[in-house]
Amino acid sequence: MNDLTRRDFLRRAAAVGGAMALSPVALWAEEAAKKAVHPGPLDLCVARWAGDPVPDEETEAMAARLTERAIDALGGMKRFVSRGDVVWIKPNIGWNRAPELAATTNPAVVGSLARLCLDAGAKKVKVGDNPCHPAAEAYRNSGIEGAARAAGAETVFLDEDRFREVKIGGDRLEKWPVYPEILEADLVINVPIAKHHGLSQATLCMKNYMGIVGGRRNAWHQDLPACLTDITAFMKPRLCVLDAVRILTNNGPTGGNPKDVKRTDTVAAGVDVVALDAFGAELLGHRPDRLLTVQAGFRAGLGDIDWRASVLEEIGVS
Repeated sequence: MNDLTRRDFLRRAAAVGGAMALSPVALWAEEAAKKAVHPGPLDLCVARWAGDPVPDEETEAMAARLTERAIDALGGMKRFVSRGDVVWIKPNIGWNRAPELAATTNPAVVGSLARLCLDAGAKKVKVGDNPCHPAAEAYRNSGIEGAARAAGAETVFLDEDRFREVKIGGDRLEKWPVYPEILEADLVINVPIAKHHGLSQATLCMKNYMGIVGGRRNAWHQDLPACLTDITAFMKPRLCVLDAVRILTNNGPTGGNPKDVKRTDTVAAGVDVVALDAFGAELLGHRPDRLLTVQAGFRAGLGDIDWRASVLEEIGVS
């Protein structure tokens, strides 16, 4: 295994003591069992706009407010960020699309998260993805580059020569190239937009992790649920934020037609990646147990497919 990524993986595994002999899925299941015995703060918060209707061209303040309230309900960003931490925010910047087309994460959600991390004491916040379209155009036209910089974060273009093969240790993925700078971060915040996907029906939190890897990513399409389960188990997500201010209901993942966009004025945040994906599936009109990726994540013990059974708060924001 590559020395750098091995060190990073060891640091992540240290939190569960001497469990290195176990698979990532087994580690996750062990943590979940402990949590059931010792319930703590909220697992999931769904923040919905309850104020006056907001015109489509003025959603930024609303999106930021929803994000702040969702994180606050989880216990605040200090629950996740310690002073001096380096945080990597992983939005969906996969496509050269304007925010109004709902193919990329709402920039105000990303900017709000960056500000909250810095306010909580983070030393540095980095924002980056591995886009399918040219990165410079996708970063700029999604609005995420501007929002991140305005909040004090650094945008990072992923250098394809810097991906390093690491041991994933999954059932389908034994090894795969992952961007080392992401693994080096003290916290990775996974921030997808909820949208349609022509192959997997939906792209949500687990699918968003495809943006941290290199190599022949299209090979994952042969068994997408298993690959996404493996990479999610490897990442051990601590905080995911699902942007559903606008959702893409058809012709995803690239989108491009305003007719496919629907406003739900919602941001959900939580520590249970499967519960968030199950919630997002319903927003897109699917039964969670009918989506193979959500089903696979649940069966692997990565979270609860019944998101309403989570330690949950649903709040109206105005």
